[in-house]
This record gives sequence, C-alpha cells and structure tokens, in this order.
Amino acid sequence: MSTELTMLVLALFLHMALMVLYSIRANRELGSSYPLSPRDKDAPEMSPPLGRLKRAVGNSFESLIMFAPAVVILILADKTSGATSGASVVFVCARLLYIPAYVMGLVPWRSLIWGVGFFATLALLLAALI
Repeated sequence: MSTELTMLVLALFLHMALMVLYSIRANRELGSSYPLSPRDKDAPEMSPPLGRLKRAVGNSFESLIMFAPAVVILILADKTSGATSGASVVFVCARLLYIPAYVMGLVPWRSLIWGVGFFATLALLLAALI
C-alpha cells in the first residue's frame, strides 16, 4: 500500500479515536441522557475543554473531506511521488498535534498547526494537477 493510502487509513483511525474520546468525555460530563437522546433540544452547557473537543471532531471531519479525495485522486491518476508521500505524512502529523493544541486552547499554535495540515493537503491537490 502506498504511503498516501497508509496515511489516509491512519487519519481515519485518528478521527475515530477522537470521536470515541469525545463520546467518553461527553458521557462523563453530561451524563448519558443527552448523548443517548435524539438531541432534539440544545446540548447542556459544556465545559470549555469538552466544547473544544466537540469542535475538534467537527474540524477533523472537515479536514478529512479535503484530504481523502486528494489521496484518492493521486492514486487514481498515478501521481504519487516522494513529495506526495511527505505531504501526506505532514498532514497526519499536523492532525496529531492539532487535536491536543485545540483541546488545550493553545493560541496561536492551534491555527498555525491547522495551516500546516491545510497546505499539505493543498500540495497533494496541486501535485495531482501537475
């Protein structure tokens, strides 16, 4: 399997772990009644770390929406290279750093780390066009 596909699998595992972490923390903090409900009502007040964790889950979805197709396009177009392998590793490393930076509220590091991952994905897309 290519490095790019391996990094996509790792990014998905990371996202799943983040979802589980959020779910466990939300159940501990909010109790099980809200998480198990159909969520027709607004969520109860969350602590700042839990709110950041919830937003990190959303951001993780957003990053995967860009990264996954970029990897698939590269593979289908047979445009993988050392540079695309490196960019995919940079993306996963950035996501590994981004999640704790977001949850801990590290400003401006969270945004800078996000930018590294974003530009790594942009590099993948540009490589697919060249």
